[in-house]
Amino acid sequence: MTDSLAETIDSLYRAESRRVLATLIRLLGDFDLAEEALHEAFRAALEQWGSEGVPASPRAWLVSTGRFKAIDALRRRARFEASVPELTHRLESSAAGDLALDDELEDDRLRLVFTCCHPALAPDAQVALTLREVCGLTTEEIAHAFLTPTPTLAQRIVRAKQKIRDAKIPYEVPGPRELPERLASVLRVVYLVFNEGYSASSGTTLTRADLSGEAIRLGRLLLELLPEPEVEGLLALMLLHESRRAARTSPEGDMILLAEQDRSLWDRAPIAEGIGLLERALASRRFGPYALQAAIAAVHAEAADAAQTDWPQIAGLYDVLLRVEPSPVVELNRAVAVAMRDGPAAGLALIDALLARGELADYALAHSARADLCRRIGRIADARTAYARALALTKQEPERRFLERRIAGLGA
Repeated sequence: MTDSLAETIDSLYRAESRRVLATLIRLLGDFDLAEEALHEAFRAALEQWGSEGVPASPRAWLVSTGRFKAIDALRRRARFEASVPELTHRLESSAAGDLALDDELEDDRLRLVFTCCHPALAPDAQVALTLREVCGLTTEEIAHAFLTPTPTLAQRIVRAKQKIRDAKIPYEVPGPRELPERLASVLRVVYLVFNEGYSASSGTTLTRADLSGEAIRLGRLLLELLPEPEVEGLLALMLLHESRRAARTSPEGDMILLAEQDRSLWDRAPIAEGIGLLERALASRRFGPYALQAAIAAVHAEAADAAQTDWPQIAGLYDVLLRVEPSPVVELNRAVAVAMRDGPAAGLALIDALLARGELADYALAHSARADLCRRIGRIADARTAYARALALTKQEPERRFLERRIAGLGA
């Protein structure tokens, strides 16, 4: 095998393995068998393409070879498992037909996304399975990103696959009546991945570029396969947030608040792309919460500096978002916008009412926001108490250092 062939196959694996795997999962109906068949197909390519040449349609060759490798494996297992002969016969029958594999590969990727994000699976399992099967991250990479022990993460993935098999979760794109609800589940998973990359829930760094990058890649894939307004809205939201990455931390890794960021460091290319996607989503009049959040991010992106931010528009957008998707976190964000529009006392009254309900009692950002507003109106003792509560709740080192500096500043 020549170095050039090895490079060709390695490049093909990076570009096509998830497409091939998605089709093999559909054909075999089993994640583990499909992964085994995928690796056997690439092993066969290493052995055969040196003498036979690279086929005209490598993806179709890999799918076909993987299927035959699976048939061989199933034949070896047939004497131990009663259900195997039926599956082997079905695979042999499909192999005899002329399948338009290239036409089906993209549909299979979309099927795989919806299967991994099925609402019957626990949310953390949806995230882990999507990153593993759709994105191709290793179990170790996912475990590292979420600061989870590798055995724990591996078991999570195993249980998710067992649930799909035992519950007979269909490997399909939902029909028109189910699509809105199921698409919401898929978008939520993508945004969960992005949020963990954009603002890590714990650890020594504020962000994890690998995760936010994977989420944006997932968003692009989803938009390519299913060009819906809310998919455009989510991708726009992620791009607009990600555009600020370089300005969000100091060279030492300390957190820099939005109002204090050097906006010349914001990446204008994703801002332009995000605003273009947002405009298309809003023009459809079928947009939802992600497009509304993207609209809020766009108002920030279009302000030349913090002082020129259109806070009345942002507060108005939060009013709409609260009607579309009410949640305590949206209420908190709206309260901060109201504080910027009407003054800190107005925002503080909203946050106090929200905390009195108890829903955000253990949410560090709620206490941090309350502390900042108390500080701004001179209620120093209350600010110190709220900052201390936020500090006790946060698990992220840059946030801890920020809060400690705020507390020290109050003492001075």
